[in-house]
This record gives sequence, structure tokens and C-alpha cells, in this order.
Amino acid sequence: MIEVRPFATLGHANHGWLDATYHFSFSQYFDPKRMHWGTVRVWNDDIIAPGGGFPTHPHQDMEIVTYVREGAITHEDSLGNKGRTEAGDIQVMSAGTGIRHSEYNLEDTPTRCFQIWILPDRKGRKPSWGTRPFPKADRSGKFVVLASGHAEDEGALTLNTDARLMAATLPAGQTLTYSLGKDRVAYLVVAKGRITIGDQQAGERDGVALAELETVSITATEDAELVMVETPYLPTA
Repeated sequence: MIEVRPFATLGHANHGWLDATYHFSFSQYFDPKRMHWGTVRVWNDDIIAPGGGFPTHPHQDMEIVTYVREGAITHEDSLGNKGRTEAGDIQVMSAGTGIRHSEYNLEDTPTRCFQIWILPDRKGRKPSWGTRPFPKADRSGKFVVLASGHAEDEGALTLNTDARLMAATLPAGQTLTYSLGKDRVAYLVVAKGRITIGDQQAGERDGVALAELETVSITATEDAELVMVETPYLPTA
């Protein structure tokens, strides 16, 4: 199954400092058919104005990944962690038993990022946070695992759940094939560019829900940047 979810069909709220688009039900946006995909519970496409951001607030029992598309995000939390994550890189926060944090755009230009929440494999873990740069050239023409709950994915930031977050860049005309497996699902977002996936088209900031596929073939019709999370199947409530 390949279901393209055009950007124009997603939830949306503009708060001035934050222009947010929701792939799944979140805040005031509710769609019973878009509560999650596998264990991905939230995928927000955020544009944060210069000087804007999220004041200190709590989280618990959730794996939270921030993928920065443009600009940078500055993080500070109750564990004493501080850091700045730039475009193309990610930060991972495992909320566990509880953590308080803030995120601000301290740059002179808007920050564009994906905020992705994934359900943990169990509750009550020790909270943590981490970030690291990933060489952009390494992901040309293939998916590179940036965060994972699998020990064999060396170099990836740790997720406390059975999931992988991957990114790829794909020059126009190039095709990549990914082995998903029929017992797994994935949610893909086109961060930039345009692709053909299966026999369907997806453009910039569109979402694509994937399930019941041994493999998936993706061709860039324009230079593309892709972000995808693979998880186990989770029945919709």
C-alpha cells in the first residue's frame, strides 16, 4: 500500500511565531483516520520565526526527534544539556520518566524542521538527549540511518524503540530501492523536490504512508531530500 497525503490536506495552525502543519492529529487538529502510522504518533512540519520558539515545557514517555531542514534549533533541558542542531542534522530526546526542555530559533532567518514523535517500547526509561552532525554526502542516492533502536545501526543516535529514522538525497532521474518487508510500515516525507513512488507522485512536504510492501522504489523527478521512519505495524485504534 502506498498512500500519498498531499501537503494541502494536512492539519494547519499559524501562531505567528510558529507556522505548523500536522501529518497526524495534534493540538486542535483531529482526524480519526490520522492518529498514527505504525508507532509514529506525531510528524509536525514547523516553521519557527527568528527569535521564536517553545518555552520550557514537559514531556514523558515519548521518543522525540527533530530533523532540521533549514536554519538551526537551540535546545536546553532539565538534565543540563544544551546544544544547537543545524540543517540536515537531528537531535533525539527520550522523554522517559520526565524531562523539561525549551527549543528556540536564535538565528536571523526562519528555521524549518520536522518534529517527529515515536512511541517508546516501554514506559519509565531514564530520560536523555543527544545530537550530532551527519555528513550530507554520505546519504546521496541511499537512505542513511540517523537514529535507531537497533544496535547494529552503528553511528546512529539511539531510539528507545523498534524504529529507524533515515534520510536520503536523490538527484533528479536517480532511483533508490528500499527493502521494507511486509511486517513493517514506514512514513516518508519529501523534505525537498519531487518523486515518483510506485506509480504515484509526491511533491515537497507531502507525506507518504507505506505498508504491506516487500520493497519500495523511489525515483526523483527533481533533486529530492527524503526523510523516512520505519516501524512495526500497529493496528489503528
